[in-house]
Amino acid sequence: MVAEGHAVAVCTRECCVSSSGFYAWKRRSPSKRAIRHAWLTDLIVMIHADSRGTYGGRRVHAELTIGRGIPVGYEAVCLLIRRAGIQGLPDNRSRRCKAPSAPTAADLVDRNFARSDLDQL
Repeated sequence: MVAEGHAVAVCTRECCVSSSGFYAWKRRSPSKRAIRHAWLTDLIVMIHADSRGTYGGRRVHAELTIGRGIPVGYEAVCLLIRRAGIQGLPDNRSRRCKAPSAPTAADLVDRNFARSDLDQL
């Protein structure tokens, strides 16, 4: 709100925050988590670009943890991917079973499975 040109006093009153607390927040250096998230976001964007935009959260997480040995959770990776505004390609591959190419074996016993009436075997 302050960045939009509103007065600090009005913004702090509306948000129920003291003005000294606002200025302390503004001067505060980034936390360890914010620094790590910025570093991880750069890595995630680089991994995503190296995969030509195909990697999503699961593959990026696998690359970070297994490929590079960086301990990071899957949900954290997904959060940073969303914040970076990137996404992988959807998995649209068809997973249908293909018919076997071998021919069906001949019925040497000459079985007849047709029935003449109901409740008959």
